Amino acid sequence: MDELRWEKLGLEGVKTLVDWAAAEGWNPGLQDAEIFFATDPDGFYGFFLHQEMIAGGSLVSYGGRFGFMGLFIVKPQYRSSGIGRELWYRRRDLLLQRLHPGASIGMDGVVAMQDFYRKGGFTDAFRDERHERKGMVFDPDPRVSRIREDDLPRILDFDRKCFGFDRSAFMLPWVRQLHAAALKFEESGQLKGFAVLRKVRTGYKTGPLFAENPEVAEALYRACLSNANGEPVFLDIPSANPSAVAMVERYETVCRFNCARMYYGAPPAMPLGHTYGITTLELG
Repeated sequence: MDELRWEKLGLEGVKTLVDWAAAEGWNPGLQDAEIFFATDPDGFYGFFLHQEMIAGGSLVSYGGRFGFMGLFIVKPQYRSSGIGRELWYRRRDLLLQRLHPGASIGMDGVVAMQDFYRKGGFTDAFRDERHERKGMVFDPDPRVSRIREDDLPRILDFDRKCFGFDRSAFMLPWVRQLHAAALKFEESGQLKGFAVLRKVRTGYKTGPLFAENPEVAEALYRACLSNANGEPVFLDIPSANPSAVAMVERYETVCRFNCARMYYGAPPAMPLGHTYGITTLELG
C-alpha cells in the first residue's frame, strides 16, 4: 500500500475505467466516458502503481447536494489485496467532504458486495432489475417526438423533479449525445415524460425513462424499441415501481441481473412512481 499513489483522474483515466467496465460485462455507452467526466471533472480518482493505474472509481457530486459512487473497479490481478477496500473508503470519505453537510450518497450495489457496503454505512432502498428484449417497430405515436434544443429547459425541469436534484451538467450532453434517440411525450402542449435510448457496446440502453403514468411510459418505451429494431434493448427498472414491473412483464422482457440502490444518509425525495427506467447505474 505504501507504494500506491492516489491521484485524480483526467479524461483518459475515465476512459480507462469505462474500458475496464466493458471488460467486466457492464456494457457501457459509446460516449459514457466523455459525458461522465463533463458531469464532474473532480469526481474520479484512482490508485497508481509504478505509473500504471490499477484501481479507480467515481465520486460524483451533483452541486454538493447529492453524491453518487459508481465505476468501482480494481484490475483483476490486484483484487483480494486490500486495495479495493482502501479505494472504496477513500472515495466515500472524499465525496462526503465535497458535499454539503447532511447530503446523502447513492450507489447501486451488486449482490456480492452489498454486505460490505452496509458495513460502510449504506442502507438498501430498493432493488434494480436489468431487463432485455429485442427492439421492434411499433406504430408511431404522434405524441412522441424527438427532443429539440428549445425543449431542453422543460426537459431539465422534468428531470430535476424525477431525479430529485439538478444535474444539468450531466443531462445536457446526455440528451445531445451521438448514436442516441432522445424522445419526449407531449400532449396538449404539456410535457409528460421523456426517454433517452443510447448505443452501448452491445445493443442499446434506455435511460432515463421518466413518465407521469404507465400510458406515457409505454409509449416512450415502444418508441425506444422502434429505434433499435432487431437489437437488444436494456432497461433498468426500480422494482419499487409496480407499474414499471408490470410494463416489462407485458413486453415479455428477460431479467438479466439485479442489484440494490443503496444510500448513505437519508434517501432523497424521488417520485419512484415516475421512474420506469433508471438513467445509469454508474451515475444514478
